[in-house]
Amino acid sequence: MATPAILTGQKHVKAKVCLVGDVAVGKTSLIKRFVLDDFDDRYIATVGTKVTKKTVESTWKGVPATLDLMVWDIMGEKGFRALLRDAYFEGSHGVIAICDLTRKDTFYDLNNWVQMIRKQLGTVPIVFLGNKMDLAERLVVTPEELARMGTIHNASTFLASAKTGAGVNEAFKALAEAIGRRGEA
Repeated sequence: MATPAILTGQKHVKAKVCLVGDVAVGKTSLIKRFVLDDFDDRYIATVGTKVTKKTVESTWKGVPATLDLMVWDIMGEKGFRALLRDAYFEGSHGVIAICDLTRKDTFYDLNNWVQMIRKQLGTVPIVFLGNKMDLAERLVVTPEELARMGTIHNASTFLASAKTGAGVNEAFKALAEAIGRRGEA
């Protein structure tokens, strides 16, 4: 069990993290897996935004720290992006950009999300996550394509499954570490 930051003098920081990606890529399911270690295969579209918190141990400017990740989930509908963009991204410290590995169009649209992120936030840390890797027989986005996207944007990439939990914690941890290296929360 981690020692409380107050007793150890450890840095305690809040960081706003946004998840972006098209409709039904699994943003809400990934958050539920990360925060509650749970999965529900019923699809319920996110309306507006939802904020969830999870505390993780990380580093902050090279020293151990506790980060309260305030994870923001946004609806993926294209028509609402511009409407929610300003308020949603305001004050964000990092972003997880998600595609559905079984739908190539969601992969291609990551470039549009990155453009929006860069326009609103500048060069905050981004992690690319390809979700639904458990659907092996239906995959159309290759690990190499996702890795190339990461290289182009100087970002880490992860193959994950909200259903099985594979790769989920690792992606969030990588983003927390990248935020901590910047030390700007």
